[in-house]
Amino acid sequence: MSLKSIWAQGLWTQNPGLVQLLGLCPLLAVSNTFENALGLGLATLFVLVLSNASISLIRTLVPDPIRLPVFVLVIAALTTCAELLVQALHYPLYQSLGIFLPLIVTNCLILGRAEALARREGLLVSTLDGLAQGIGFLLVLVALGVIREALADTLILAALPPGAFIALGLLVALHRVIQSFVQTKRQIEPSADFTSRRVRTTGEIS
Repeated sequence: MSLKSIWAQGLWTQNPGLVQLLGLCPLLAVSNTFENALGLGLATLFVLVLSNASISLIRTLVPDPIRLPVFVLVIAALTTCAELLVQALHYPLYQSLGIFLPLIVTNCLILGRAEALARREGLLVSTLDGLAQGIGFLLVLVALGVIREALADTLILAALPPGAFIALGLLVALHRVIQSFVQTKRQIEPSADFTSRRVRTTGEIS
């Protein structure tokens, strides 16, 4: 897997929040403010990068039948570290995030990347994949936080759970429109290039 494809998948083509729709519970629950979204996004990024790196390092030492319990233990240990860091560095944020900090351990994005990639790839690829997927998740969280916080004063719905679903749905729709436009443009460009070459070749022959 090339570095370009790793970043493209994490940030856009396989974005965990907009395409894979993973981790929706924290994505929708704590995105009511920018600070909460940023805090949980950074904590998730921390756990995702280190869990991918750790699992990649121990992948040859873990017997296949017990790999999932081992992966969960690694993720749980790193989630505890992230929780303690937030508690020590920003206690009001720790109180605001509440149960959703320890629930990072159940985020299917983290276990999914461990199972799908980290247990098969080397340290560099696994770490970069965790970084790309984590940043992609963080960006969606922050975008939701900014949108909902900006609209909360004028539109009460934005601060409520239904507002989170609506905002995420709009972001998903925007992503798909842009992706469709890009794909259509890529299909048109080779066709136009082929036509221009054919015209030049015909002119040269005649």
